[in-house]
Amino acid sequence: MSHIIFILTRQCSDHIVVPNVNSNGKDAGLKYCKFFCFVGFLASGAVEVQPSINPAAVGQTVTLSLSASLRSGTWAVGESLILTWLGNQQAVFPSHSGRASVNVHTGDLTLSSVTVDDSGVYVVQSSDPQLKANASITVLEPISNVTLSVHQTELMEFNSSAELTCSVSSGSSFSYLWMNGSSEVSATGRLQLTDGGSTLAVVNVTRYDQGPFRCCVFNPVSNSSSDSYKCLFRCMSRFPDGPDNMALTVNGQNTTSFSAGSNLTILCSSQSDPPAQLQWAFRGELVNVTGPLLELSHVSEDQSGPYSCLAFNNYTNMHDNITTHIMIASECVTIVVTTSMFLHMFFLMCSVSNGSSLSFEWLDGNSTVTAGGQVLLSNGNATLTILNVTHHYQGPFRCKVSNGISHEISAPVHLNISYGPSNTTMMITPMKDTYKTGSKITLSCSAESSPPAMIKWIVDGVYLNQSGPQLQLENVTQGNSGHYTCVLHNTVTSRFTMHFSFLLIDPITAVVVKPTSGPAMLHEPFTLQCEVAGSADTILWWMDGQPISADNATVFGMNNKTLTLNSVQPSDNGHYKCQAFNSVSNMTSSPYTVNVIYGPEMPTITGPTAVKTGDNVTLSCYASSNPPSHYKWYFNGSLVSNMSEYITPHLPKETVRKYICMAFNNVTGQNSSAYIMLTVVAPDNLATEGNSYNLTCNVTGPADHVYWMKNGELLHENNRTVFSMDNKTVSFIPLNHYDTGDYQCMAVNAVGNMTSPLHMLLVNFGPETPIIQVPAVAETGGYVVFNCSAMSVPPSHFSWWYNGSMVANTSVFKAGPLSLNMTGEYTCMAYNNVTGKNSTNSAMLTVIEAIESVMVQNSTTPINNENFTLTCDVGGPYDTIYWMKDNMKLNMTNPHSSYHIEKNMLHFTPVTTYNDGSYQCVATNQAAQHENGPLSVTISGPDSAELGTSGVSLTCSADSRPECHFYWFLNNQSNPLTNGPVITFSVTKESEGTYICKARNPVTNITMYQSKTFAVSGDEKANYLFIAMLVLFFMLNTINISK
Repeated sequence: MSHIIFILTRQCSDHIVVPNVNSNGKDAGLKYCKFFCFVGFLASGAVEVQPSINPAAVGQTVTLSLSASLRSGTWAVGESLILTWLGNQQAVFPSHSGRASVNVHTGDLTLSSVTVDDSGVYVVQSSDPQLKANASITVLEPISNVTLSVHQTELMEFNSSAELTCSVSSGSSFSYLWMNGSSEVSATGRLQLTDGGSTLAVVNVTRYDQGPFRCCVFNPVSNSSSDSYKCLFRCMSRFPDGPDNMALTVNGQNTTSFSAGSNLTILCSSQSDPPAQLQWAFRGELVNVTGPLLELSHVSEDQSGPYSCLAFNNYTNMHDNITTHIMIASECVTIVVTTSMFLHMFFLMCSVSNGSSLSFEWLDGNSTVTAGGQVLLSNGNATLTILNVTHHYQGPFRCKVSNGISHEISAPVHLNISYGPSNTTMMITPMKDTYKTGSKITLSCSAESSPPAMIKWIVDGVYLNQSGPQLQLENVTQGNSGHYTCVLHNTVTSRFTMHFSFLLIDPITAVVVKPTSGPAMLHEPFTLQCEVAGSADTILWWMDGQPISADNATVFGMNNKTLTLNSVQPSDNGHYKCQAFNSVSNMTSSPYTVNVIYGPEMPTITGPTAVKTGDNVTLSCYASSNPPSHYKWYFNGSLVSNMSEYITPHLPKETVRKYICMAFNNVTGQNSSAYIMLTVVAPDNLATEGNSYNLTCNVTGPADHVYWMKNGELLHENNRTVFSMDNKTVSFIPLNHYDTGDYQCMAVNAVGNMTSPLHMLLVNFGPETPIIQVPAVAETGGYVVFNCSAMSVPPSHFSWWYNGSMVANTSVFKAGPLSLNMTGEYTCMAYNNVTGKNSTNSAMLTVIEAIESVMVQNSTTPINNENFTLTCDVGGPYDTIYWMKDNMKLNMTNPHSSYHIEKNMLHFTPVTTYNDGSYQCVATNQAAQHENGPLSVTISGPDSAELGTSGVSLTCSADSRPECHFYWFLNNQSNPLTNGPVITFSVTKESEGTYICKARNPVTNITMYQSKTFAVSGDEKANYLFIAMLVLFFMLNTINISK
């Protein structure tokens, strides 16, 4: 395809002679016509010449089509004209007569029966419009009759080369492709392509050059293949090789062992071309037998030996051989094993009554015995010797004899070897470091011994009247602690051995937290001590249910037995517990309350700072202090009240009064003071928010300028604050409660300036919307406190309303005991008696049914490694429950835990000693959360009795379900005086002191303590102490009065 190019040039003309061809294609004579030649042509990029076939095969028809129609022009190939046309007339030149034609409407050229000579560049020229274009076509001769020939006929493997030639009878511009089977052959290694690819040479042929080989010839218009040449190897007239791959078989079997008297046929085979000559040999000597077979009849034992087959190829001059060993033997009959022992050596000997070519093998059980270490094999493996025999060589031993054609195994022989005792072990069940009182412990002793050893038991060096492998200890106490030894004796070997272990029975029986000094004073060190009855491996401390960790302010000492707060802070207030652990028990103390003594801090005074004349005000003073402070109020140096709240008398007109509050802590001995300034203003000067209000500066003498100040800062005019009358009047339009403050005016002239005294402007306002503090949900039977406050000057009066009725006239309203019908909206009203305004706000209280009780129950006793269930019995509706162990929430996500929750039950599957601890069930609703008991422990009984009184009883009770177990202690003794809820004693000097009741829930293991001090009233020392305290009391009172 080519583009037609237009070029503007001059036009020339000439006369040529063109054969006059009529419609029948015959020559009608010569005719002159005017031929236009173009020196140049116009260019156009819109017309193309497109051959219908390119390249084309000889004999095909090719059409050269134009992309634009031409009404006149000429076609030429190279320098030769083909035809010319004008309108509907065309003239074909003799060179293409009968084979070329033009479509006079479009200008397309058609060539029929093309030949190779028709290849070339075809050019079309036109004068209307002026253009010239060309396109090249190629005509190829199709390929035919492809043949493959091989030149060599005599080939030697590895030493000869083969040459295959591909030939074509007709075709042009063709290429060659060689195929080996389905794979293309490329010129690499031993394969070479020459003569333009028509010849394939295979160098150093092998038997694996089998083909089939095929030659493919192709050009752009055709392709053809030769017939397949099957393989070089099979098609060569001679291809000698071998011998190799030799094989021998005897009687067609894989075995080479045969019984005497058998007939044998030995077959020899090999790969060889031409076939190899075969010769036989026995024991290295040639025998007079050739060919592939060697036959032996009625063989005897002396015919055992190596048989060889020798192969020779007289064409390749190569030879090979193969040898097999054939055994001819008699069968085994009877095997006898005899034993003997010398010192520590043991001998086993194996003999056979009949048989030949014997092979011996020893078996220990099902394992083959090999020589090495303490084992020796001799006499052709017929004798087994064991040096330094041990009990590991008991057998059973057997002798296996074989000779290739048969085998026999002897009867088993057992060796009776006395040994031990050795490798002594003692097992204790259950295995622990320490054990709880009442536990059952089993000690088991064992050793390797034959005959079995006799076993006796020793505790702390004393023999027990008990023998045997086990020692049972039932219901153990601390007295069972000690060193336990088992002694083992073998009466045959006369050997002894022993093993010992130590048992410790030591449960924790009591845990108490005590201070080591006086009360906790602010910024001073304070130490708590955890006293444990029993051995404790670990001690943990808790504050308000949270674990305590050491830091700069908190220090543990004496293996965590002491907790020291280096500098006590108010945040250290709380309930402290210590928890002691050992491997058999754990116990948590009752809480010890740390109440930090401090203060008083700077008092805070609440009350108005300005009132109108004739009113009285209430001033309240509060200072943070523990214990609570005592308060005194002073005015002009005189004591006016000794209460925290002081109500002033009716106040005189227009005065400023200073009231001082002093707070005093009689434990710390410290005091702190604060004061309040109270301004009394005339009633007609009352300012109310929202109204207009004027302040006037009265100046005596000339004033050039007047300035106003508020709280010491220059007052500026704005949209509500307006100056007039030369700044002598300031107007507030309207008044806002933020305008409250101390105002002054300053008059200035050329001589000096003067400032007025302070004038207190108190703006009355409010009340604003009250703020209510109250819980949203509360339980029946309980109480709630409503607290209402509102911004207001003077302070508002408050009232509470419920269902349209007033229920309280104070800011604080306590409602209860609550019932379900007390659910509703409670409204607080604040009223300012100066502004005459009131404001209200409401809060919704929802009363729900209370959780009356939470108890933990169990139906079975917890036994180690058995399933166990705790049930949370909740009295009343609840939303959720959760479980706690040792005051910490139970972790239900631990993948190694053996417990799970189902509704209100905690299942242990199974329960183990790891689960020991105090369990609590917590039931929650929208208002509160409730834990199971014991909720409280109380002691009832007399506080004192006369010396010598008999039958005094103290009773301990606890709110608990199930009932608690009770234990009584005196003065923190480690061992209880008695068990049970009641303790009865006679009054002696020794019975005086602090009685402690320990209550423990047997299901949850929660333990609480309560104490009661008992005094002996007939004791002289007690009387003297009472009199001395009485005298001291009167002296202190006398001193206070004199002050």
